[in-house]
Amino acid sequence: MKKLIALLTVFGFLTIGIANTAFAQNQKKTDEAATEQVAETPEAAPAAQAELSVDPDEAVSQGLHYTLKEKFIQGGATFMTPVLICLILGLAFVIERIFYLNLASVNSQKLLQKVEDAIKTGGVEKAKELCRDTKGPLAAVFYQGLDRYDEGLDSVEKALVSYGGVQMAKLETNLTWINLFIALSPSLGFFGTVIGMVQAFDDIERAGDISPTIVAGGMKVALLTTVFGLISAMILQVFYNYILTKIDAIVNDMEDATISFMDILVKNK
Repeated sequence: MKKLIALLTVFGFLTIGIANTAFAQNQKKTDEAATEQVAETPEAAPAAQAELSVDPDEAVSQGLHYTLKEKFIQGGATFMTPVLICLILGLAFVIERIFYLNLASVNSQKLLQKVEDAIKTGGVEKAKELCRDTKGPLAAVFYQGLDRYDEGLDSVEKALVSYGGVQMAKLETNLTWINLFIALSPSLGFFGTVIGMVQAFDDIERAGDISPTIVAGGMKVALLTTVFGLISAMILQVFYNYILTKIDAIVNDMEDATISFMDILVKNK
């Protein structure tokens, strides 16, 4: 799983780097072509300048991806990059957990039926072999209980409870990292906003005048880090809640299945 996280992180960085490079190159080519056209036909300069101006309707039509990329560049790489890193690493842990939980989810009723049939036909050893060959935390818990079958049902129940706690802890692995990135993303955004506001006031001090252009431009750039930090935190929070819901469903299913498992052992004793 650690290799998977590393590969996903590297892939995310490469994808974003290639996209930003392509965007910068395309923008540069567009600007150069427009400049050459203005230089060749001076009489068409006003029309060319009008075409170079940003049309809000055109910007909206280019899609959310273009808008987010443009705002990310305006916010500056110093504080926007840490927020992006938090989002990438958080999503890497999210993907790892989702894969793990999907593999841990089994049809408990079907597994219980197989265990009961194995006990009836081949005894406890055949049921142990079945659980050993079956993937998932539930089969591992059943195996630990069957391994102590000769010591009595009380020992089986204690094994189910203790090893069930171990499996539940494994289900919650890496959730603390996701929670960290959820808290860290807006914090970095707020930090970038404070630094940006300080820089905006420095610009006002150097200009010697409270110009609306200076104030609005500095505040806009400063607040962009907070916007992207909140977006990153909200995305990770949605996946975090989904993972918690998935874990609760698996744990509840495991508890119900262990009760039915004890009933099977009592019935076939």
